Amino acid sequence: MSHPSPGADPSGILGVATGYMAAKQLFAASDTGVFAALADGPATAAELADRAGLPQRSARILADAMASLGLLTREDGRYANTEATAAYLAGAEGGIDLRPFLAFLEAISYPHWLEFGATARSAEPQPLDFGGDRMQEFMTGVMTYNALHAKMLADNFDFTPFSRILDFGGLSAAFLVEALKTTDKAHGTFVGPGDFTGLARTAFEEAGFGDRSEVVDSDPLTGDLPDGFDCVLLEHVVHRFDAEQNKTLIKKAREAAAPGATLVLLDFFLDDDPEQRVLDALHAGEYLVIDGTVVYPESEVRGWLSDAGWEPVETRALPGSPRIIIAEAR
Repeated sequence: MSHPSPGADPSGILGVATGYMAAKQLFAASDTGVFAALADGPATAAELADRAGLPQRSARILADAMASLGLLTREDGRYANTEATAAYLAGAEGGIDLRPFLAFLEAISYPHWLEFGATARSAEPQPLDFGGDRMQEFMTGVMTYNALHAKMLADNFDFTPFSRILDFGGLSAAFLVEALKTTDKAHGTFVGPGDFTGLARTAFEEAGFGDRSEVVDSDPLTGDLPDGFDCVLLEHVVHRFDAEQNKTLIKKAREAAAPGATLVLLDFFLDDDPEQRVLDALHAGEYLVIDGTVVYPESEVRGWLSDAGWEPVETRALPGSPRIIIAEAR
């Protein structure tokens, strides 16, 4: 019978085990306006309580928790937003407001995780209830998260060399909009199912790219694709389809690409290396419990790419977002 080492540290275990406490307090701080209240400047617990309309005890608990997690600073009894919370949770103009995504996590995702034990035993997702306003809350949250990923992609991948960019099979036009913002010459084509093409057209028009974009209503698996593109985006496509469907999609993307074109495939992946990226592993559980979709091993996805005539050249992590596999057309 083995005994634990006297130097064994349980902190990691307890940090993970109490993680739900951190998440729930983050949701509460966002929902009650703690970060928005601090947009006006640093505040004591009493001042924060007054600004947010909270009991002082609650304001102190939430502020201390957020400070302990690195989401607020606390100096001389005064709390302040960090650069990240000021940008993403305090309603800053021109930024991406992640509060709708946190509301989705609280209202839609978290209740499913309460039954994750049963999901893990069966590998079957929990039933999704889209009654009342839940469908709107679901879509708003997911599209907000996509908007973050799109911004991180545009900030960390250079689209300026390309003239024709194809967004194939995605559900959000945000990726193509953000790409077009970074280059003056590129033309974008969004190809997706009919339910999302109207939203895509609106997004391009609102961004001022109506004359530099085209929207094609086509089934990703069976529909026709235009061709001759020097850059192809497959974002949040792979996890939504099974292996054989993904092989078809990746092959179609190759047929739409010009010689020497670049593919940017964005999604979460499981690693074969000893150290697994946390964000991807957690989303494997999220996708399973929400709708049964799959986070695939990166090595498997790279195999599909190679078989379809793409040469994977790099995998790049995006801050707070999925990773991208960059490949070139052979």
